[in-house]
Amino acid sequence: MKAIVHHTYGPDGVELRDVDLPVIEDHQVLLRVHASSVNPAEWYRVYGPFFARIDSGLRRPKSLSIGGDVAGRVEAVGKDITEFQLGDDVFGTSGGAWADYAAAREIRLVKKPANVSYEEAAAVPVAALTALQALRDHGKVQAGQKVLINGASGGVGTYAVQLAKSFGTEVTAVCSTRNVEQAGTLGADHVVDYTQQDFTRSGERHDLMLDIAGSRPFLEFRRVLKPEATVVAVGAPMSARGLGPLKHLIGSRVTSLGRSQSVVNFVAKITKEDLAFMSDLLADGTVKSVIDRRYELSQVPDALRYLGEGHARGKIVITV
Repeated sequence: MKAIVHHTYGPDGVELRDVDLPVIEDHQVLLRVHASSVNPAEWYRVYGPFFARIDSGLRRPKSLSIGGDVAGRVEAVGKDITEFQLGDDVFGTSGGAWADYAAAREIRLVKKPANVSYEEAAAVPVAALTALQALRDHGKVQAGQKVLINGASGGVGTYAVQLAKSFGTEVTAVCSTRNVEQAGTLGADHVVDYTQQDFTRSGERHDLMLDIAGSRPFLEFRRVLKPEATVVAVGAPMSARGLGPLKHLIGSRVTSLGRSQSVVNFVAKITKEDLAFMSDLLADGTVKSVIDRRYELSQVPDALRYLGEGHARGKIVITV
């Protein structure tokens, strides 16, 4: 079969090769992959800044397989599998989704709604669960609150706008000029074009902020936060130099110490329960996946480069 192999660090660190079919364990299923997507986690893993190599391998990648988000059809099941059978369409995560076939754990998969495409489903897991857990679990969002989303046009941001509205909040989305219309279409009550207006001086006060773009320091954006507001910092400008996004993420949290507003950092957990929650929202149309560009498996290096530019409007999908 064909698969993307992560053989070294840097922009040329992945290539399409012929590899053996995965051998599944008792708790896994074998998927015929139909779609995957690209997340910052894979970008950092491939480009290899030092902080990203702690888990991946200091000198060279420890694992050749790569690709998290996956949507496909079950081709084989391990002996301990009880939920899925051959022919089921599913989505979730795998350790090697950028391939014709991938092994995936039963606890990281749910059935795909019939009215949702493989591509739409493959866009969901990492980005949508990050948005969901940021709002619900770490932001403790409540109906009637005012929510500010800085970076509302990317993968996490497009899901965050829709999820925040589904929780009954008043949403202000911050994005660039070309994404203003999209943010409004997704349900944002107010849209701030950061190229035309400084959102930190709007005069409005918000109960909760999702800082996805990481474009402003804490001392500036706290001006638009209520005294007891929570900031969930989940992103920053992508860079393979130094500490990458950690400088902003950790810096925001440190700067907030001793102040009434709190800053929270977290890494999303892929759970069956949250995948099922998102599956229901996709099925009934409450949330939709916004897909910017589609790349074939052989074009993964191009997809990674495009993600690194920081201008994606929604998700970047890999079709297999």
